[in-house]
Amino acid sequence: MKRCYSELYIDDAMHNLGEAFDYAVNACKLDLEIFLELFISTGIAELIERGSVKHISGISGTELVLEILAKAGLSIDNCPVGQTDFGYSEEFRCGSMLAYYQWATGRSFRNIKETMSIEDMYGLYPILQKYKQEKFVDVVENALKDRRKTTNVQLLRKKRGLSQSELANLSGVNLRTLQQYEVGAKDINKASVSSVLALSAVLGCKAEDILEI
Repeated sequence: MKRCYSELYIDDAMHNLGEAFDYAVNACKLDLEIFLELFISTGIAELIERGSVKHISGISGTELVLEILAKAGLSIDNCPVGQTDFGYSEEFRCGSMLAYYQWATGRSFRNIKETMSIEDMYGLYPILQKYKQEKFVDVVENALKDRRKTTNVQLLRKKRGLSQSELANLSGVNLRTLQQYEVGAKDINKASVSSVLALSAVLGCKAEDILEI
């Protein structure tokens, strides 16, 4: 497969997109889904796909976000200047995983977004850490196929007419954790007893109905 830029730049690309996701969400308070769409629609994603050294490693992830917002005609008043501590948040890991996946597959960010949900992106970083890079894409593809299966907790939530946020608030289970249970990024069979009981109480079912047996 022909890749758009040398492997020498992949660490920079992963760090920059990780920083961009972190800064956009945790500093500028943007929704990640919205930021990802801006990243694509402003043409910055395509520049990275084409191997623009400037956007891969010539500017920081923070500068990448500010350029995206400027191109989109959006205010940067809510974005702090000079933030340097990103702490390797979930968003940082999500952006890093996405950068590697795009480079490894050669697919466009737009195409990836159409087939991989934000929840998938959050959940797939551990796979990148666990497997050798040459196996990563195959493992991810298999994981995505598994995650497209509807989980019991998702079925029960929809049957009750609840959103993910509503179920999280009513049960006390962290929203991100609930999302990961629904897409299979976390194994609900290994959830704490208190979490399973809380979810089942809100969903009006037996605890074992939530588990994937």
